[in-house]
Amino acid sequence: MKTLSALVLFLLAGPALAGSWAEDKFGQWGTFDYDFDANQKPWKEIEAQLPPLPKPAGLRELDMGPAGGGHHYFVDVPSVTAASDGVVRYTVVIRTAGGAENVNFEGMRCATGEHKIYAFGHPDGSWSRNRYAAWQPVEARRDGSYQKELFFHYFCTVDGDADMKTIRRALERGGIRRGGD
Repeated sequence: MKTLSALVLFLLAGPALAGSWAEDKFGQWGTFDYDFDANQKPWKEIEAQLPPLPKPAGLRELDMGPAGGGHHYFVDVPSVTAASDGVVRYTVVIRTAGGAENVNFEGMRCATGEHKIYAFGHPDGSWSRNRYAAWQPVEARRDGSYQKELFFHYFCTVDGDADMKTIRRALERGGIRRGGD
């Protein structure tokens, strides 16, 4: 009977002793994943102001090569900003091979590889907010993606994430891989 009592006592006390032993031996590793990021503030996007619609003099064409499919993509250089929230905001003008023109005000998060369309431009000079604006991944494997081109060769380069000096230089030279860079 003593053996049975000792066995029951051991089984009841075992987990408590094992947990205490593990904590003494390894510290607070059981909460490592939670504690590792506990000191980081959650990311918060700043409220962006819509820029004026682009003027032809401020547009710089992106060299998309054959992947552009006959479309022409332009960034409105005066609209490009790198904000304190880590988002590069810009206006892009897309002239399709068929003659249509689209104007978008967008943002790109270099830290996460995402982009968002905030608003759509109209010929009368007004903007319509994108009611379905959400962060979407930059499709790195998709040919013809101007967001991919902007991400890798203009805004989020190995030369520096969201650094306006680097971005201006890349826009002037046609990207970091061109123009002597």
